[in-house]
Amino acid sequence: MFSVNFSGETMKPYTLRILSLSLCLPFLVSTVSVAADIENGERIFSANCSACHAGGNNVIIPEKTLKKDALEANGMNSVDKITYQVTNGKNAMPAFGGRLDDSDIEDVANYVLSQSEKGWD
Repeated sequence: MFSVNFSGETMKPYTLRILSLSLCLPFLVSTVSVAADIENGERIFSANCSACHAGGNNVIIPEKTLKKDALEANGMNSVDKITYQVTNGKNAMPAFGGRLDDSDIEDVANYVLSQSEKGWD
């Protein structure tokens, strides 16, 4: 039977397994990401964003749409960038931070990015 001796104490195999698992668990958990709720993003978008951005358009500044090419041209083609914009607003766009939960804003950002990839069809 295998055992390890630390400071004169012998550790049993099951203790070693528990110790090694407890040391590895934080790394395993940190690599698991929570999937965005695209359906929730769609609901939040419909209730809060569609008045100006229906179909990925922009009724205020027509060239700044939520279409893939426009997002890329404006450096907004990532969840982080869209989340920042929705949270803080910019120019005519109001800030939704404080009005919407962070998770709802992230869901909207993921929804917008997924729709831009699909051409808003």
